Amino acid sequence: MTQVSRIVILTGAGISAESGIDTFRDHGGLWEKHSIEDVATPQGFARDPDLVLGFYDARRAALADVEPNAAHVALARLEREFRGQFLLVTQNVDDLHERGGSTNVCHMHGELKSALCNACETRSRWEGPMLERPPCPVCQAPTLRPDVVWFGEIPYQMRRIEEAMLQCDLFVSIGTSGAVYPAAGFVQQAKRLGARTLELNLEPSEGTAIFHEARHGPATQVVPAWVDEVLGG
Repeated sequence: MTQVSRIVILTGAGISAESGIDTFRDHGGLWEKHSIEDVATPQGFARDPDLVLGFYDARRAALADVEPNAAHVALARLEREFRGQFLLVTQNVDDLHERGGSTNVCHMHGELKSALCNACETRSRWEGPMLERPPCPVCQAPTLRPDVVWFGEIPYQMRRIEEAMLQCDLFVSIGTSGAVYPAAGFVQQAKRLGARTLELNLEPSEGTAIFHEARHGPATQVVPAWVDEVLGG
């Protein structure tokens, strides 16, 4: 493939699906089981915090039953061996990129294994449940919430992402629906700035036609194959 020196990768739920983590929009996904308004908005949390805390407690606990797959491992290899600039941005709140070997992951939608205190606004690493209102490790207030970005909230690290997008010569979207903004707009931004764009997805996304190139198939196949191309085998 054409030589590149600055890559930005965006990953979504599709890269973790083969590890057994439910996606949101597919048949049988999380949004068929729970309303967005109930479990993924500040208003839903204010209305029924027990429902929201229980939902994220279950998702956090489920991480113990899944493992990173070949796509996660391949991206970790790319981070280690690519000689140019590289940023891995994920919409996922799981920790499979890190467990697959990636060390510098930008979680734009937060992390399941992080707690945000509504009282002191401190973030803390978190492994256990929140439903019983454990105290904040810093201020001791029983006001913890999942450190995830809900609909209506601003994604994390947007300045860092924007700076990388301004400089990249290749933007790759992996396992995303192309439906959630601002991430869904990254491909248009990359093309406008002159970067090549590539979609790697199980099937065509809502934005497939925008990309210069699209390759479709299981992430565990198409991602390692693409990484081999970038690294020269």
